[in-house]
Amino acid sequence: MASQEESIREFVAVTDVDEERARFFLESAGWNLQLALASFFEDGADDDIVTLPQPEGGSSVSRSAGPSSQPRVTSLGDLMDMAEDDNDEEEGQRFFAGGSERSGQQIVGPPKKKSSNEVVEDLFKRAKEHGAVPLDRSGKGPEPSRAKAFLGGGYRLGAAPEEESAYVAGESRASNSQQDVHVVLKLWKSGFSLDDGELRNYSDPGNANFLDAIRRGEIPLELRQRTRGGQVNLDMEDHRDEDYVKPKMAFKAFEGEGQKLGSATPELVSVPPLSQQDQAANEAQASASVNLDPSQPTTNIQIRLADGGKLVQKFNHTHRVSDLRQFVAAARPTMAAREFVLMTTFPNKELSDESLTLQQANLLNAVIVQRLK
Repeated sequence: MASQEESIREFVAVTDVDEERARFFLESAGWNLQLALASFFEDGADDDIVTLPQPEGGSSVSRSAGPSSQPRVTSLGDLMDMAEDDNDEEEGQRFFAGGSERSGQQIVGPPKKKSSNEVVEDLFKRAKEHGAVPLDRSGKGPEPSRAKAFLGGGYRLGAAPEEESAYVAGESRASNSQQDVHVVLKLWKSGFSLDDGELRNYSDPGNANFLDAIRRGEIPLELRQRTRGGQVNLDMEDHRDEDYVKPKMAFKAFEGEGQKLGSATPELVSVPPLSQQDQAANEAQASASVNLDPSQPTTNIQIRLADGGKLVQKFNHTHRVSDLRQFVAAARPTMAAREFVLMTTFPNKELSDESLTLQQANLLNAVIVQRLK
């Protein structure tokens, strides 16, 4: 009894309430001074206490006039019941260790990890809160092509007939100019990807800054670095129910440089244009200049010219390589003054000895290539 009176005095000294009210909180807490004080400061400071008439048994009961908005904690069991009713997903699981029914230590575990579905839902929710607008892909028409400004040179016409036109050089675009970038962020079941890039896991610490920036409604730093100060257009696609599938690489033609190996294809050169009638007349005259003996064996020789043309002429086996040169010069008078050589194909070999007959040079039914020096 002395200890109870001492607890009442200590309770009154701390809370500055009357002894009847102090007795109520102490009895509710099983005369545990710490629990009684905690209950008073949490939800009992403003309650009015009503003392009911004592029943015949002689025990007194005190209770508040109205129901409290917060549940009272009177024992460790009540704390456990409150922990089970807490559905906050951000907090970890609660544990209790040691003590008896009226005492114990509460231990809160680490926060629960969000599932990938919750991560995607949170990213879209935060993006909408910061002004993101959903896009209707089905009803979206083709984007209009942006007209590019002309950057080349040209001539400024004179204002008067006697004024000459002046050439104006174009403005070259600086290599470090700003450029806009369009990026598609695809949110998959187990991670995310940028455009057609590799899968990046949600739980990877290296991706934390990227995802945090999306939640804050900001463009991540790694995307801003691509633009060199330009604008980043970021689209988010919801694939939370799909597994990531690495896209097939589209075929891209080689755009670099290299060395061309030896080829029988002649190098094309530009020659003064001739009318078709003049060219046909020259070829007919060259064909007529070939002295062909029908009684002797003949062969057809195909000649690929340096201007891209092709000639086919019938020769005797006894005709020489020099006759081929004369035939080409007659068929293309415009190239007669230029130095050229005749070569075979497969293997490529220059016909340096023009005194050989076609049979001796192994040119029967062959293809000859004209190449300029």
